[in-house]
Amino acid sequence: MHVTLYTDPGCPFGFNAQRQEAQLLWHYGHVNTIGSAHGYLDNPDDAYMLPDGRISVADPRNCRVLIFAPHSHRILRQYGRPGGCVHDPPHALASPNGDTPMRNGGMLISEIGGSWIDAISRTGRLMWTVKAPMAYPSDAQPLPNGRILVADYSDPGHVVIMSRRGHVFWSYGPSAGPGMLNHPSLAMMLPNGLIAVNDDYRDRVVVIDPRTKRIVWQYGHTDVAGTGPGYLNTPDGMDFLPLSQALAQPAVRRLVRRSLISR
Repeated sequence: MHVTLYTDPGCPFGFNAQRQEAQLLWHYGHVNTIGSAHGYLDNPDDAYMLPDGRISVADPRNCRVLIFAPHSHRILRQYGRPGGCVHDPPHALASPNGDTPMRNGGMLISEIGGSWIDAISRTGRLMWTVKAPMAYPSDAQPLPNGRILVADYSDPGHVVIMSRRGHVFWSYGPSAGPGMLNHPSLAMMLPNGLIAVNDDYRDRVVVIDPRTKRIVWQYGHTDVAGTGPGYLNTPDGMDFLPLSQALAQPAVRRLVRRSLISR
């Protein structure tokens, strides 16, 4: 189990491991080997490159979040500890599966055990913690005005916008039908207010209009896993490129051109 950093070989929607131009720049962990000692991870989830070059990663089965020095195996900070899988942030964490950076330099940690979401300051101080109204909070995302967007990794799954005190402002979660989610692992709000969701076990990424609570776009074929164009297989992560970077990709420009022509 390890986390790696590659050069971007020019794939418009992320890294394509089959391209030969990609180069390994950094990694931490041992391939196919789990552990908790220095240099080892156990089921690592959600690595982030922070603005100052540091790298953070959630290490759920070791009940910790690690922050590394840039391009180094030196651990600058650790929240939680192996064997201490209880809710006492930042000293102990109950299986953290998310470590989302916040604009103030802090971090939003989601804990599977007990369904907690914790806000940790840049200096490592607990700012607040809240029990999420769901079975399995996954990858909580900070929104403006102190709100939180979080997916419930369950079947059926849900997506919730809540306050840091646990009040639910908005939720999505049909119990059946084409709109039902099955183990959604990540929800992210687009700049236009729509919400993109990884719907892992239905093999798709969907975009939901929060006003109508309807899916307005999706990539992937519902309940059909595949590797060809238009197909996904248990999608577990996504990110958005800045507009200028996205438009620099020929495939994105062709997609935008076709969209404008079809209008």
